[in-house]
Amino acid sequence: MDPPFNETYKTLLYKQIKNTENNVPQTPFSFHVTAVVEEVELPLIDVSRLINGAEKEREKCKQDIASASREWGFFQVINHGISMDVLEKMRQEQIRVFREQFDKKIKSEKFSTGSYRWGTPSATCLRQLSWSEAFHVPMTDISDNKDFTTLSSTMEKFASGSEALAYSLAEVLAEKSGRKSSFFKKTCVRNTCYLRMNRYPPCPKPSEVYGLMPHTDSDFLTILYQDQVGGLQLIKDNRWIAVKPNPRALIINIGDLFQAWSNGMYKSVEHRVMTNPTVERFSTAYFLCPSYDAVIECSGDCPAYRNFSFGEFRQQVQEDVKKLGYKVGLPRFINDIY
Repeated sequence: MDPPFNETYKTLLYKQIKNTENNVPQTPFSFHVTAVVEEVELPLIDVSRLINGAEKEREKCKQDIASASREWGFFQVINHGISMDVLEKMRQEQIRVFREQFDKKIKSEKFSTGSYRWGTPSATCLRQLSWSEAFHVPMTDISDNKDFTTLSSTMEKFASGSEALAYSLAEVLAEKSGRKSSFFKKTCVRNTCYLRMNRYPPCPKPSEVYGLMPHTDSDFLTILYQDQVGGLQLIKDNRWIAVKPNPRALIINIGDLFQAWSNGMYKSVEHRVMTNPTVERFSTAYFLCPSYDAVIECSGDCPAYRNFSFGEFRQQVQEDVKKLGYKVGLPRFINDIY
């Protein structure tokens, strides 16, 4: 069932020891594993107020969303429009998919070629290795799927609910930053967004290997449904904190594109997933992405970032990961004019 992590990456432990001896340059600060971190609850927002609330309640909800996006870059929502029944079925269905034999997952006919991914092909040391496997599924693969199984119907319900929620949140954030809210429905259409089902197997060296290495998301918004195992951590006030799971809530985080588009008003925050020595973890994420030719224009009289296309951004990220072993992201696109 599990990918061959031990066989494929066994030489990295040897390299890690040699690198320490030879004083190889240090990896970024955020890549250092912190054994003990504080567990906190993210700001909790009842988004049903956006539809059912009186005018003052709707406005307060919008302010709460914008405030959390400025101060945390992360928040959680309840009464979000996706039933607990759908969320539980989503978890059960993805468990069933990941329980299949490794060779079968690689050649899975449920999704398009290349959807199944595991580990980190570019890793040159343990800190660059992600001990996880995933199915990366474009939204069009879900809606065009004629195989009417419980998996496909459940994914469609989760995807549709996430899509509606993402548009709603993006429009609120656009309004509160003084930008046009119609931008997202025009540029983030169904054939540019995707779901990612994740599994984090038990790891024999949890103090040395990440489930998912530190990163920011290269999109506008991410909507995450996670189980109750825990392991998600983010940087707040220059320190790592652990996110306390809430079975009723979905987690929302701001991506790089929203930080640039809002001229830094909203924060794309670095986060990671820690491994567990005995328990596996599951999660499903929806990513709100534009087309590759969509141009991200930074707002304001003194834009912090130059204009760039999503395709240009993705290409730069891939080049950096290949060359450095980690993503650099928005610092590559700082506006030097101001």
